[in-house]
Amino acid sequence: MQNPTWDDVLKLRLKLKEANFEYWLNENLFTFSWWFLLITMFLFFISWWLLLEKSRMMEMLLYGFLVATIVILLDVIGVSFILWGYPLMLAPLVPPIFEIDIGHLPFVYMTIYQYFSTWKSYVIAMTITALIFAFVLEPITIWLDIYEANNWRHIYSLPIYVLIGIFCKWFITKIKQVENKYQKLLK
Repeated sequence: MQNPTWDDVLKLRLKLKEANFEYWLNENLFTFSWWFLLITMFLFFISWWLLLEKSRMMEMLLYGFLVATIVILLDVIGVSFILWGYPLMLAPLVPPIFEIDIGHLPFVYMTIYQYFSTWKSYVIAMTITALIFAFVLEPITIWLDIYEANNWRHIYSLPIYVLIGIFCKWFITKIKQVENKYQKLLK
């Protein structure tokens, strides 16, 4: 296609939407992997809720939303550049894979953030978690046909998982410092 117009792009997107829905309906819905995603998402949420230090709920949610935002952004970039993809998803029209982006990863990161308060323990816990995500869970999701690495290697994911956690902790720490400073000024 030479110099596609916006109308050409819209027509292709419409075809893609229709193909994606048909694929989801016939190949995803109610499969073992579909149920796995659904059940683990709820189990992660329930576990997180039970472990959550309720007195820090606002801080934990802010941290979790920051993690989810970064993960969604990186996922959209990765899928757009065909670095990786998701052959299986819970819903057909929510790319890339909201179950992991707003469920699994933020719940795990929030739990680590809550229980490892010093930088040293936090970075160690985040590094161990990143190793598990990159070299255990990513291969399992490939085996379950949930995730595929097209132009991506698991080793590339390792520093990204760690850096997301470090950035989010640093950012929330700075927000809390600003908040505490202004609370002291108001007293």
